[in-house]
Amino acid sequence: MLVMEKQPIIEIFFKDIAIPVPKVEELIEGIVIGVGAKKNALFVDLPPYRTGIIRGKEFTNIRDTIKVLRPGDKITAKIIDTENEEGYVELSLQEARQEIVWRELEELQKNSSIITLPVLDVNKGGLIMEWKSIQGFLPTSQLKTAHYPRIDDGDKDKILEELKKLLGEKISVTVISVNQKENKLIFSEKGTKSEEIKEMISKYNIGDVVEGEVTGVVDFGIFLKIQDGLEGLVHISELDWSLVENPGVLFKIGDHVKAKIITIADGKISLSVKTLKPDPWEGVAEKYNKGDIVTGVVIKFNKHGALVSIEEGISGLVHISGFSSEEVMRKKLELGKSYTFQITLFEPKEHKLTLNYLEENETIGNLTPPLATLVMSTDTEIPKAD
Repeated sequence: MLVMEKQPIIEIFFKDIAIPVPKVEELIEGIVIGVGAKKNALFVDLPPYRTGIIRGKEFTNIRDTIKVLRPGDKITAKIIDTENEEGYVELSLQEARQEIVWRELEELQKNSSIITLPVLDVNKGGLIMEWKSIQGFLPTSQLKTAHYPRIDDGDKDKILEELKKLLGEKISVTVISVNQKENKLIFSEKGTKSEEIKEMISKYNIGDVVEGEVTGVVDFGIFLKIQDGLEGLVHISELDWSLVENPGVLFKIGDHVKAKIITIADGKISLSVKTLKPDPWEGVAEKYNKGDIVTGVVIKFNKHGALVSIEEGISGLVHISGFSSEEVMRKKLELGKSYTFQITLFEPKEHKLTLNYLEENETIGNLTPPLATLVMSTDTEIPKAD
C-alpha cells in the first residue's frame, strides 16, 4: 500500500490560487478574534487563510500584553506551524516582536543611524548596551578618544576599572554588525561621525608618512591620533621587525610616533611603524641558504612550535611535528637559550624561514667534514656564515 505524506490543508486550498502560502518562520498580520473559552489561547483571524492560535507557553509569556488586546486589534505574529493538530496556524507574538526588532537593527545599520543608549555593564573587552531588549556589545577599540581608557602599560584590569566609570552614561552609537542567527549585535561610537571621518580620511593616501600621538596602548597594538577626531591603528605585527609581545614596553600614551599608512578601508586607517625602519631581511639572501647549520635563540612558543631568532629581526619556526610531543619540545628547547638548527626553508623575499632542531650527535653527523672538525676541536658555537 502506498502511503501518502499528509499535506497541510492550507497548501491544498491555495495551490491553484495566485496567493503566496504562508511558511514557517514568516511574519503574518492578523486580527484579534478573542481569548478562547478556557482562557488559555488567543485566536487570530488570518484572512484570506484561516484562523491562527497563540497558546501554551507562548500565551503565558505574553499574558500581560494579551490583557490589553481587544477584538479587532491588528497584530503581527510569527508562524510556528502552518497547521497544528487542531487545524490552526500556530503563532508566536513574542518571536515576532524579536524578529521586528532585528529588522529594525538591520535598517539602523544600513542607514548608519545614530542612537543613544546607556551603558548597562562592562567587561575587559568593552561595554554592554541594549536596544529594545536585545543586548549588544561596544568593543573598546570602537570607543572615541574621549572615552578610550588611557592606560600606559595596557593592563587589562586597569582598563576595566576605567571602563567602569562609564556605567550608566549615555553614549551615541551606530550599529556596525547585526547577526540574528548568532544573536550578535555590535555597536561603534566611532561611526557617529562617519561622514566627517570620511572627509578627513580623503586627505590621506596609502604610502603617506604621518606623525601621530599615541592615544591608546592595547595588547594588539597602539592607536595614533593623526589629527583631531581621526585615529589609526598600528597592529602589534607592524610595530617592529622583531617579535613584540607587549606594545606597552615600546610605547607610552603621549609619545609622538612616525608611521606609514598601509591600508585605508571601511573608514579606518592602518599604520606601520616598522616599515620606516631598515628591513633586516634585506641582504640575508647572501648570508644563508637552505641546509645551512645555524645557531639560534628560542624566543617564543606557539601552537605551531617554537620561534627561533638567528639574528636581530630574523626568526624562523621550528615546527612541533619535529618532536614527539609539545612537552618534549619544551624540555629540549628552553626560552632564552641557544641551540643548533638546520635551515629547511628559506625565502627571504617572503620573510619565511623554517628550521629543524639538531641534537648534539645529530648535528655533527649533518655538518660538512671541515665544519664538523672545527666544532669538535674548538668546542665553540658554530659561527654564522659571512
